[in-house]
Amino acid sequence: MPIALKSPRIVLRPWQEEDAPVLFSLASDPAVGPIAGWPPHTSVADSLRVIRDILSAPETYAVVLSETGEPAGSIGLHFGDAGTVPLSEGEAELGYWIGRKFWGRGLAPEAADMLIRHGFVDLRLSTLWCGYYDGNDRSRRVQEKCGFVFHHTEKDVAREPMGDVRTAHMSCLTKKMWENQKR
Repeated sequence: MPIALKSPRIVLRPWQEEDAPVLFSLASDPAVGPIAGWPPHTSVADSLRVIRDILSAPETYAVVLSETGEPAGSIGLHFGDAGTVPLSEGEAELGYWIGRKFWGRGLAPEAADMLIRHGFVDLRLSTLWCGYYDGNDRSRRVQEKCGFVFHHTEKDVAREPMGDVRTAHMSCLTKKMWENQKR
């Protein structure tokens, strides 16, 4: 059974099929998915398919409010070909999103900090990558708060799920950088 990571405010736990209605309520919002590079969910059945096919990947978690048990978004570490950048051994890409009704509460940086610690301490990763597309200033700010440093920009990145081309900005956090920030 995959582990759950906990803080006083949130729990990171695997997505469950019974989360499909809540996932649909969050991921059908056109303000959420497209800015992150994926289309809004079109039905509860679509959200169930996403849970089964995408959100069931290792190290992918629902961001759940401790107080209510309600999922507020998703976060995960992507390895190998699952990332949007070429990843070497000991590297992963961090991806996350939070439903609009939960924006402004600091949930994304808190969840990211938890998963960063898990990646460097438990999984013994050496480097984490994270990116955002032009216009996604919320995601850029989360990365800055978590200690990621700008690395490079990629222009004309094709986003197959959206059928468009974008500019992506990639940032990086090494274990050594993270350890130095914790001092």
